[in-house]
Amino acid sequence: MAWLTRIKNSLLSKIRKKIPKKDLESVEKTRQEKKIKKIETNKEEILKTNKIEREDHKEEEKKVELTQEPIKNKSWFQKLRSGLFKSSEKISQGVKKIFVNKKLDIQTLNDLEELLIMADIGPTVAEKLTAELANEKFDTNIKPEEVKNFLAKKIEEKLEEVAKPLVLDYIQKPIVVLVVGVNGTGKTTTIGKLAHQYSSKEKKIMIAACDTFRAAAVEQLQIWSERSSTEFIKGSQGCDPAGLAYEALEKAKSGNVDVLFIDTAGRVQNRTELMEELAKIIRVIRKLDPESPHHCLLTLDATTGQNALNQVEIFKEMAEISGLIVTKLDGSAKGGILLSLADKFGLPVHAIGVGEKIEDLQSFEAQEFARSLMGLEN
Repeated sequence: MAWLTRIKNSLLSKIRKKIPKKDLESVEKTRQEKKIKKIETNKEEILKTNKIEREDHKEEEKKVELTQEPIKNKSWFQKLRSGLFKSSEKISQGVKKIFVNKKLDIQTLNDLEELLIMADIGPTVAEKLTAELANEKFDTNIKPEEVKNFLAKKIEEKLEEVAKPLVLDYIQKPIVVLVVGVNGTGKTTTIGKLAHQYSSKEKKIMIAACDTFRAAAVEQLQIWSERSSTEFIKGSQGCDPAGLAYEALEKAKSGNVDVLFIDTAGRVQNRTELMEELAKIIRVIRKLDPESPHHCLLTLDATTGQNALNQVEIFKEMAEISGLIVTKLDGSAKGGILLSLADKFGLPVHAIGVGEKIEDLQSFEAQEFARSLMGLEN
């Protein structure tokens, strides 16, 4: 279009030569005035638009406030999918490789079973899942997405039996929650997060730091206690954990506390000593409340994989475990361990953790987990 511009400029030049200078100045002045007026009009339009946008934004904020819970749920599912990425990626990529224009035969079933075992789903559960798939789809062409959807549905069915939120009966106060687990499984952090969640529901919470040999654990719990504005009980380093637990329960009773969380030691290398310590804590607090602890939660680190099964075995010998909390799923390629735990022990899985933030510990939902593990949308 350069030729058109040149013709246009040439014509304007010829016209200007025929117009008197005075008139040209008048025309230029009028043109500048129109330009300024146009700029001012544009400014007014921009201000008007910004005002409308601000009003629209306020309306959106109102809508966000009204729909805060669904947004939170969506965010949690995204975090769960992200946290389980290592596990789901391993399974998804494996399924794609196995089921490429192939019929479901013995070889593909064997490959699938091996893949599931590698994801720490466990030999027994892996065998059951592949058998169920064979029963419905053997000798037929099946696509990777079909396989993932089938597995997600079967996994959901198996996990629904253990996916139970932690329900606290506030009629019998204080509710005593004993939290046990190997050091490093996120036990202290889990107590802090649970305390914060229940405190935000306007419940009076107390935390007792009865892992008296680990100064770092006491300090960490105290920080969580301050964050959640909960009462905190600690003793001198190395003091008797059972004595401290007794003192905490006495104060919780007199202070009308709703929930008392008791942290405990997790030194499994001294198994006999640890068993005696936990047994003593339970024996002593039952002098004040024969039904306590009302809940005994075991925290498990998902990154340990099949070793988590051994930890359940050990702590079941020491205390009456009422439920599990599985942490650190965001750093694990072994998310399938929950299926192994459900299959072997059938203990309720109350919550799972996929990060360090308070909101990264949420109630365990079978469908969300199953679909995330298979890399599927909810």
